[in-house]
Amino acid sequence: MTGKRLISLLAYVTTAATGASLLTGCGVLPGATGGSREPVTVMTWAPDRTRATNMPGMPAMAQTYARWVNARGGIDGHELRVLTCNEQNSPSGAAACARRAVREKAVAVVGSYSQNGRAFMAPLEAAGIPYIGGYGIAEDEFTSPLSYPVNGGVASLIAGHGMQLAGSCDRVSLVRPDTTAGDKLPELLNSGLRRASHRSAVDIPAQEDAAEYTRQAGRARTRAGDEKGCVTAVLGERTQTFFDSFRRLPEQEGEPGAVRISSVLGSVDQPVIDRTGGPHSPFEGAFVTGWYPEAGDRSWAPMRKVIQEYAFADNRVDPADAGVQTTWIAYTVLKDVVEGLDADTVTAGQISHALDRGERIDTGGLTPGLRWKYEDMLGAPGFTRIVNREVTFQVVRRGRLVAQKPGFVDVGETVLSAR
Repeated sequence: MTGKRLISLLAYVTTAATGASLLTGCGVLPGATGGSREPVTVMTWAPDRTRATNMPGMPAMAQTYARWVNARGGIDGHELRVLTCNEQNSPSGAAACARRAVREKAVAVVGSYSQNGRAFMAPLEAAGIPYIGGYGIAEDEFTSPLSYPVNGGVASLIAGHGMQLAGSCDRVSLVRPDTTAGDKLPELLNSGLRRASHRSAVDIPAQEDAAEYTRQAGRARTRAGDEKGCVTAVLGERTQTFFDSFRRLPEQEGEPGAVRISSVLGSVDQPVIDRTGGPHSPFEGAFVTGWYPEAGDRSWAPMRKVIQEYAFADNRVDPADAGVQTTWIAYTVLKDVVEGLDADTVTAGQISHALDRGERIDTGGLTPGLRWKYEDMLGAPGFTRIVNREVTFQVVRRGRLVAQKPGFVDVGETVLSAR
């Protein structure tokens, strides 16, 4: 064989070997421990740039989580691919996001926000796609067999809020959305108030996306009374607008500021307090019921570290935001389940089967241990799949949300007693 032919043959063999190496190495992540594993594709959706409640931090947190976990070799060697979708606060937007999740073969929808449960749950159920760690705002999240909520939803917040207010307020006015979901809130709040033999709250429905609430604010203050009265508003992103109208009301006779204000996490949180003046915010002294420990609790340290290193100054990812926190917990569940499967390919059916089988998931103190076996579920009408029935009582002091009472408060019996 001539030297020229030998060089050509060696070049061919080298090229073929390199190509084979690239093909067999396809899909292997930096830091992965062995052979190739298929990527895991999931979706996170939330409304953004709408007139009502927006949750842009949830998809942003999902993308941050993916950057972090993929830099460490993925989840058990699987690259995590996160699809995001703007749910638009509409049934058509929610349905479109769900159909896209089906079309792009997502194995789960994780850490998402939507009030339009009927619109998104049907397509997911038809495709067998689990819904892990929704925000807890839609009733279908607590009735669908393919939903795995990580908190007790608005039901536990409102019932717990009634318990929180019962010891401090003689009369309570509740300002809430004039919607089907909002219609359930008075009975839940009253179930908490009744725990202290308290009179029922005054129910004041209001438009969810109004530009001002002067009329409702005036009525709420009048009905709460001057002494030990409390006004609570649960209007999502418009809660700040309501309390701005409340603050502008003319002073009544008697002690200024005698009526105390309150709300729940998601309607009032640390970012809202910061934006409205911190220690000088109208929310100073307000009672707030939450699902999780206050934002400064050391249990959030791992999430804070990931945000600091992988959010790349994306100001949508605020560690004190309840949506961001819920998304972190939901992806913690996903990671635990995928690691437990130890499979080269992960399917939606495998994930839902693993969750149904009942492995208890540790969230590092952010929630009680989570498990979705039948005996773990609360079984309350309309909220059958609540497994985390605990809330936290917080208060705004010197511009910071801090614990009013240490630890968690079990509101399971209170939710069950709502009627």
